[in-house]
Amino acid sequence: MTRVAAVDCGTNSIRLLVADCDPATGELVELDRRMTIVRLGQGVDRTGRLAPEALERTFAACREYAAVIKELGAERIRFVATSASRDAENRDEFVAGVLDILGVEPEVITGAQEAEFSFTGATRELTGAAHLERPFLVVDIGGGSTEFVVGDDRVRAARSVDIGCVRMTERHLVVDGVVTDPPSAEQLAAIRADIEAALDLAEETVPLSEARTLVGLAGSVTTVAGIALDLPAYDTKAIHHTRVSYERVKAITERLVSSTHAERSAIGVMHPGRTDVIAAGTLVLLAIMERTGAREVVVSEHDILDGIAWSVA
Repeated sequence: MTRVAAVDCGTNSIRLLVADCDPATGELVELDRRMTIVRLGQGVDRTGRLAPEALERTFAACREYAAVIKELGAERIRFVATSASRDAENRDEFVAGVLDILGVEPEVITGAQEAEFSFTGATRELTGAAHLERPFLVVDIGGGSTEFVVGDDRVRAARSVDIGCVRMTERHLVVDGVVTDPPSAEQLAAIRADIEAALDLAEETVPLSEARTLVGLAGSVTTVAGIALDLPAYDTKAIHHTRVSYERVKAITERLVSSTHAERSAIGVMHPGRTDVIAAGTLVLLAIMERTGAREVVVSEHDILDGIAWSVA
């Protein structure tokens, strides 16, 4: 086996996976998986630049991850940066900081590459599941963008569109620097209009209606699953491969968009860094289910991180 470290730095969070991988057998043994909310994409949609405080939060997490990687003795490291760093004018500052801390240069990948990693990570262990119809539609709802990938054992079509939970929140729900709590009907309508327009773009490339199994990734989707399971605290093992019906997703979305910050914070599985963006994230998920006619979403805790790890191994 090869011991590898994979880092995924997105708009809202930065995540680490250290694992032993055996490409010959398809076995991945997880040694450490962790996530830190850093909100690297803070204000990027508006300013086009990475904020100094967002960069420092990210670098602090990188220093923590460097210690873990050293302790576990990973032989290879791959650091992938996604939506926020693709969009930023000053991404050179970000690249230099990561290189100094981790000794590897972050790869600012395209949306298509991001989608392929997500698909591999999410479906590698599903390909033998006879009860799941193919093709899969994998949707990775991130902070700045959402990736759509249709495929069977490999990718057939992929597209990234700019409807992440942070981007939608900052664009439509922030007034005078404060997130509206709860959103108004007009604000929700504006978010839905943006999402529908983005889904139109996605459908130009990805045959969404051909998919038979919807697989959902990332924090907005896993949080919905945790709420559906009524978990008192976040539990990765319980959430992984949970199947949540359309009716349940709709009910949870309606609950979250009508809740106050305090009410959302009191939900056991809610990460503090998701409280103000979860409403937008669930609206994206619900719109995807309505557009595709999916009766349920299969929730996966294995995603782009696992795909990055396999690419290194």
